[in-house]
Amino acid sequence: MDIVVATGNKNKIREFSQIMPEHRFFTPADLNIEFDFEETGSTYAENALGKAMYIYKKIGKPVIGEDSGLSVPALNGEPGIYSARYGAVNGVKLADDVRNQYLLDKMKDIKDRRAFFVCCMVLVLGEYRYYVIQETMDGLVTLKPEGSGGFGYDPVFYHEGAGKTAGEMTPEEKNSISHRGRACSKMKLLIQALAGEMK
Repeated sequence: MDIVVATGNKNKIREFSQIMPEHRFFTPADLNIEFDFEETGSTYAENALGKAMYIYKKIGKPVIGEDSGLSVPALNGEPGIYSARYGAVNGVKLADDVRNQYLLDKMKDIKDRRAFFVCCMVLVLGEYRYYVIQETMDGLVTLKPEGSGGFGYDPVFYHEGAGKTAGEMTPEEKNSISHRGRACSKMKLLIQALAGEMK
């Protein structure tokens, strides 16, 4: 099945494809659809639904919207829903490594390193018909980046169960325990249940 995901992030598309290889995933750009959605929601779910509905209204077909981020309790939940824009200067987003260092600098004197990733996915089948899946992954913010895999905050997020950062994990390891991997696995089951309605 061909499924459109309301994102411009190819890394996320790659993870969707790894977990659900039986489907083909496309960004709006792949279909020459302009996607310039301003994330104004106050929750991951609001942003994910907003993105999916924005594209659904353009193509009239099922769309998956996704919003994810890292929350650090000691920073009052920062960066949270602003994870991709954390530390942005005049609206210009920082590169992943610069943004990670910005986070580490803010936490240099903080002993409580607890953190968790959140991923919310919304499958929109109609303007008033949609399904929401939200998952998390608990861990710790490291003292310095470790690993060159993954993307985003992965090199500074340590998972105690795995004994390594998300940036040190193989794609298979990460997908089996990550917030997006867990949400994708449930989305896979949902799509299977709704397959007849999504053609």
